[in-house]
Amino acid sequence: MSRTYGYARVSSNDQSLQRQLDALTAYGLTDRDIITDKASGKSFDRPGYKTLKEQMLHRGDVLVIKELDRLSRDYDGVKLEWHDLQAMGVDTIVLDTPILNTADKSDLEKSLICSIVFELLAYLSDKTRRKIKDSQAEGIRAAKQNNVKFGRPAAVAPPGFDTEVVKWRNGTQTAVKTFTNLNMSKTTFYKLVKTMEV
Repeated sequence: MSRTYGYARVSSNDQSLQRQLDALTAYGLTDRDIITDKASGKSFDRPGYKTLKEQMLHRGDVLVIKELDRLSRDYDGVKLEWHDLQAMGVDTIVLDTPILNTADKSDLEKSLICSIVFELLAYLSDKTRRKIKDSQAEGIRAAKQNNVKFGRPAAVAPPGFDTEVVKWRNGTQTAVKTFTNLNMSKTTFYKLVKTMEV
């Protein structure tokens, strides 16, 4: 007897799966049939997807995903996974692109229509991702040309720093007492001492 599973993925722990979970639940899946990952789509080393593909999915089963790029972030990865699923005999339903659904299609339709549409959509998905990456790199270059500094600002010595450091170096107070008096973290204190060579 065939089973239907859902798969949802976001790239990091601070992103929410809720939009995908809502779509899969609206499709009719229960929580126990939905597998999730919070991992980058660049790699297939995703625990949920690995379990789903290697242990749960069998010939005749159906995999439901909200969007094609949940399989992978790039064109080659999506193409590879799509063909792997087809070779396993697993039908795929892509909720936001119904023309890709293989569950109710004949073998001829699966190989012709889905292949053509899939190739186009996977290409567009990859092109969009590359465009975002290029735009990001362009923005970083422009910011650097305008002397925009990235990262944490350099630590600044607070008032009384020199006096407190002299007390510490003379042995009249401990390092802990010194950076506590200055309201500084241990790391920042030692970094400033080293750079300022007080």
